[in-house]
Amino acid sequence: MAQISLTFPDGNIRHYEAGVTPAEVAASIAPSLARAAISAQVDGRHWDLAWPIQADAAISINTMKDEAPALELIRHDLAHIMARAVQEIWPDVKVTIGPVRDQGWFYDFDRAEPFTPEDLGEIEARMKQIINARDPVKTELWDRERTRKYYEERGEPFKIELLDRIPEGEDIRMYWHGDWQDLCRGPHLAHTGQVPADAFKLTHVAGAYWLGDASRPMLQRIYGVAFRNREDLKAHLTMLEEAAKRDHRKLGREMDLFHLQEEAPGMVFWHPNGWQIWRGLEDFMRGRLRVAGYKEIRTPQVVDRVLWEKSGHWEAYRENMFIVEVDEEGAKEKRVNALKPMNCPCHVQVYNQGLKSYRDLPLRLAEFGSCHRYESSGSMHGLMRVRGFTQDDAHIFCTEEQIESECAGFISLLSSVYRDLGFDKFDIKLSTRPEVRIGTDEQWDKVEGALKGAIENLGLPYEINPGDGAFYGPKLDFKLTDAIGREWQCGTFQVDPNLPERLGAEYIGEDGGKHRPYMLHRAILGSFERFIGILIENYAGKLPFWLAPRQVVVASIVSDADDYVLEVTEALKKAGVRAEADTRNEKINYKVREHSVGKVPVILAVGMKEVAERTVSLRRLGETRTESLGLDSAVQTLAYEALPPAPG
Repeated sequence: MAQISLTFPDGNIRHYEAGVTPAEVAASIAPSLARAAISAQVDGRHWDLAWPIQADAAISINTMKDEAPALELIRHDLAHIMARAVQEIWPDVKVTIGPVRDQGWFYDFDRAEPFTPEDLGEIEARMKQIINARDPVKTELWDRERTRKYYEERGEPFKIELLDRIPEGEDIRMYWHGDWQDLCRGPHLAHTGQVPADAFKLTHVAGAYWLGDASRPMLQRIYGVAFRNREDLKAHLTMLEEAAKRDHRKLGREMDLFHLQEEAPGMVFWHPNGWQIWRGLEDFMRGRLRVAGYKEIRTPQVVDRVLWEKSGHWEAYRENMFIVEVDEEGAKEKRVNALKPMNCPCHVQVYNQGLKSYRDLPLRLAEFGSCHRYESSGSMHGLMRVRGFTQDDAHIFCTEEQIESECAGFISLLSSVYRDLGFDKFDIKLSTRPEVRIGTDEQWDKVEGALKGAIENLGLPYEINPGDGAFYGPKLDFKLTDAIGREWQCGTFQVDPNLPERLGAEYIGEDGGKHRPYMLHRAILGSFERFIGILIENYAGKLPFWLAPRQVVVASIVSDADDYVLEVTEALKKAGVRAEADTRNEKINYKVREHSVGKVPVILAVGMKEVAERTVSLRRLGETRTESLGLDSAVQTLAYEALPPAPG
């Protein structure tokens, strides 16, 4: 039999017969490794312990200490174990598909009766029985005809449809967990007992259309979360409890910020308090962009399809566009327009007005641009995912030599914005050239090197996401971490030579010839809607004083103090503080409690003592102690706190 060479992470090379499995490789190294092994990496691909290796390769053996592959396997196996448990309890239920997702998995089922919370408890109990049984997991490659016959005999129509979606020539792999079987690419663990029985939980049930198609059957989707140990699960469940308290939809109602309704799905109705947050954030960003040398523009929301065809978006993005047809006077056919789903092509149109020289570059064009994209009803979630949104969008037109300095300037700007908004920690991921791409390797080397150089010169850590760049250029993604440890991908920086080429953008170089500029797509917040949702949840509604929609409430303790309450309120307003008076005939404790629920940062209580001394009793949100301040001192202090952070 043919020999193959396997190269290990330490550089050692071992020789085996072709067809050796990672399980056999682990056993050849040490019995302890064979017992601990859960999977392998073979030439960078996650590999089942039972899959044969037929050619020379680089290999490493994974154990439960290797977090990413361990979690993938645990969650994937639990999807199968859950589906097995469901069919053992209710044999008439049809199974569909169950992928791994962040923190867990889901599986979709076709069942007439809805699953109940009690059902989830029963399913969990059966899953633990399956795990404790330590049933072996085995895999086989089958041909298409045999697989189809197997599922036809068992009355599993969804599996037959999935089979038909597997491209010709691709392996058809069948997995068994004990006696229960599923069609799956794998990999999986070696037996059910390798799944930690105390580190998972079924969380909830939701409806889901088969394959996301609203014209197909409505299925029931059971979600679960899983980790490597009980402590990690407990920490996650605690985080979920805290996240529920911070839910921006709940706080949005309590703070009277916004609402959504069926007549405008995915579009936000901003109330005065919510719009104040928006305007405060917009003014803050506008000031930062001005200092950073950006020129603000405004482009149309409705644009003829001709531009979208030239840019390539009509072909690639048509299904996500909202179409607007107009009967133009004298025209034989309706004119087809689209609400813009992104701002990029319109920014090139602004750039193209007038001849540009290399002396005009870099040119930084910014827009708080309103965009519309079709999102399925099931994917929308409060402010976090909407159909109508506004981006803090900008495009930088520059030469190849300017990419690195523009990238460094952007990262510095983004860092200062995140810091001043309360996010000290963010991660950077560099997505590099994909297999299918335009441009030469030399061009990609230069551009990727420019992005790496910018990050490294700033002394920032980053991860490389190999092969995940756009077909036209590499990109940086920026993930910030909120107060309860959740990551949010908001900022982005993308290098694009393609759109300037498609839309004819040029500049006159130092040599007198015409050249194409590079277009740098960049955003810091992403969308205002989503970022405001993130801010609300990060601060649990207790926004920084300068950004809070209602900054101060001046509340009377007795009605005889009403005139002084109004005087204090007016003094604060004149100093630039958003203040309001509460002279209702209610007890002060009631007023404090109500405004605390509304997340008002400062309450000034005023009684006859304060009237006589021309003072106020200041109480900050979340604190029980009060502070007595003279009126002038209180106004001066709060006026200073109301100022947005200055560029540092």
